[in-house]
Amino acid sequence: MTQPPGPPYQPSFGPPPTPYSAPPSAYASPPYAYVPPPPPTAAWQPERVDQVTGTGFGLVHLQVAPLTSGAAIGSLVAGIGAILVSIAVLCFGLSGAEEGWGGWIAGAFVLLSVMACAGAVSLGVFARRQIARPAAPGRVRFTGRGLSTAGIACGITGAALSLVALGLGLALQLS
Repeated sequence: MTQPPGPPYQPSFGPPPTPYSAPPSAYASPPYAYVPPPPPTAAWQPERVDQVTGTGFGLVHLQVAPLTSGAAIGSLVAGIGAILVSIAVLCFGLSGAEEGWGGWIAGAFVLLSVMACAGAVSLGVFARRQIARPAAPGRVRFTGRGLSTAGIACGITGAALSLVALGLGLALQLS
């Protein structure tokens, strides 16, 4: 009642399966054979090697590549946002001066610009402290001092421009 085996199933896509073969000779080496470590790459450079006392093993401390501080990037983004909002303050203050609503809308945007300035300055100061902190071995080092300085400068500039634009808009509205 049994049927003779037919040809093996062949899928209609892809190459045919390869038959099972013996493992490569590298796997056939005796257990606990010495395997040399992989060559160091740019991402994995050893910083120092400490020997574990009483054993033949060592502890390798790897160099950690420096990263750009996220707080510095956030400071610059908030500072640029403060400058962009100050442009909106100028536009609303000048366009609404004749109708009488320019000062109100410009004042609301000044508040937004000052809040963006506060965020830019606080993130910039935090980033500068984070960057200035010495990195322990095996810890992340941060970069981006220029970004944090630019963020602080843009935030202060944006708040100052928005206050000047608000004053100009109110002067036009009251005259």
